[in-house]
Amino acid sequence: MSVAMESLGAQSLLIAGLPARADELGEWPDLTDRTVRIEFTPAAIRALAQLAEMWSLTVREICELLGGVSESSWHSWQKNKPEALTVDQLTRTSLLLGIYGALQVIHSGDLADEWVRLHNSNWLFGGRTPLESMMAGGIPAMVEVRAMLDGRRAGW
Repeated sequence: MSVAMESLGAQSLLIAGLPARADELGEWPDLTDRTVRIEFTPAAIRALAQLAEMWSLTVREICELLGGVSESSWHSWQKNKPEALTVDQLTRTSLLLGIYGALQVIHSGDLADEWVRLHNSNWLFGGRTPLESMMAGGIPAMVEVRAMLDGRRAGW
């Protein structure tokens, strides 16, 4: 485990979906370094499985959110964790967990987990649910949703 993760429990932050600041982690992890991705992968897979359960995601939906991972790969990962997720997959995971964390702060009760499936009149979603928008728009859509929720959480 890297010094940054060991000293400050970054894996706990990842699993909880809480955003971490650079001063909490030290330096941002270099996701182009395979050893860093290997280190983050087990926690990311566990967190994604928990997220899928909380948001009642189908296997197809979680696979689409991860950038088109095959359903057979997702099922395989639940038994045998992959050695290392890709930079893209870890970025998506981080964004999804940040969205989850923001929703837990903004909305109380079941609404926090149901929100991704509710039709939303915000122009950002173009008449779709946030989940549909993120599946179709990938990382750019996830960044926009995360920014919108962080803005609401901060009262912007």
